[in-house]
Amino acid sequence: MSAARLGYTAFVWFAAPFAALYLLWRSRKQPEYRAHWGERFGWVRYPQATSRPLIWVHAVSVGETRAAEPLIAALLDAYPQHGLLLTHMTPTGRATGRSIADRWPGRVTQVYLPYDLPFAVRRFLRAFRPVAGIGMETETWPNLLAVAREEGVPMVLVNARLSEKSLAQAKRTPNLVREAAGNFALVLAQTAADAARMRQVGAERVEVVGNLKFDFTPSSELVEAGRRFRASFGPRPVLLFASTREGEEPLILDALRALDARTVVLLVPRHPQRFDDVARMLGARSLKFWRRSQMGDVGARKSGPAPDFVLGDSMGEMAMYYAAADVALIGGSLLPLGGQNLIEACAVGTPVVVGPHTFNFEQATHDAIEAGAAERAASPAEAIARMCAIAEDDAKRQAMSEAAQRFAAQHRGATQRTLDRLKPFVSAR
Repeated sequence: MSAARLGYTAFVWFAAPFAALYLLWRSRKQPEYRAHWGERFGWVRYPQATSRPLIWVHAVSVGETRAAEPLIAALLDAYPQHGLLLTHMTPTGRATGRSIADRWPGRVTQVYLPYDLPFAVRRFLRAFRPVAGIGMETETWPNLLAVAREEGVPMVLVNARLSEKSLAQAKRTPNLVREAAGNFALVLAQTAADAARMRQVGAERVEVVGNLKFDFTPSSELVEAGRRFRASFGPRPVLLFASTREGEEPLILDALRALDARTVVLLVPRHPQRFDDVARMLGARSLKFWRRSQMGDVGARKSGPAPDFVLGDSMGEMAMYYAAADVALIGGSLLPLGGQNLIEACAVGTPVVVGPHTFNFEQATHDAIEAGAAERAASPAEAIARMCAIAEDDAKRQAMSEAAQRFAAQHRGATQRTLDRLKPFVSAR
């Protein structure tokens, strides 16, 4: 073991008790964090290995799991004799993955990936013996990658992205990161800029295949439900604030109050553990609102007038919220958090506004703006003013909606390109 990895491993061992405390702290609002600790720390007796060869896909949370969904379907179609091992790090990711497992009964196994302790990842790999490991986007764990190489499991990073900010952070521990990146058998990057940065940190074999998220197909049932939801609000503009992060909701509410616009606001926090916090925030401001979790059929007629606010406290319905909106602001972009994915909004045909901070999805955001599918605002007040202008201008809204759908359609195909490049690793074993 190299000196860099030895120091890293000592730190992981030191941090393990604090990880347990973190799980307990998170479980105050999400009891699911109390479950499956044996999987997280490598203490569990894993299920007996099946005779099927296993393809392993690691998708840390909700966004990565949704991005992996088209690839998982393509892998299971292309390799009917194989099973699939799907691992996560968060309960919400695991819950999202459960819907995938339900569509492929008997072929998908779900567990948490253990923390990056050498004995834990070795037990995990020896229990399942995957033919190949596929990580999504940014997952680079030094011990996991080193042990996988020792155990003969080729590791491929797909839909890979690396921002300038993350590159700067990686350069603080260059030896450790270079060793870890060098253990990837292949890196399939979203963009040429991502590929160049991956090479800078030590990845040796890097190709550009595009963004898997463009191959997302929104559920027709959810889109239709969203259209009914939109109709229930009548002529008022419907503004969606999608995947908002902590600290953004007060900025949005203050800007809305200053503008004093007659709109319907759909507010959908990124993380479910914050649903109740945001509900209390709305109540503290004496704002009347509905909670999606208490509404039932969104298209059904409700007693009394519709409120000005709806709190989107549900999981797996993002396409419905986009379809219900005249325009959407993508959360995480008003504060220096890097923004969230705008591709799903474009696939539904919803015009998009983003704030100044989009470094996690810079290329996709730049391309969407160039295509006329999105606009950028420098502040919350400007963002809401732009949203209102788009919502109230039928011609502009329609033009942006059509541009968004064209933009999403033109960038499809990354799933097939990824599948083609994975073939040597899956078929060889």
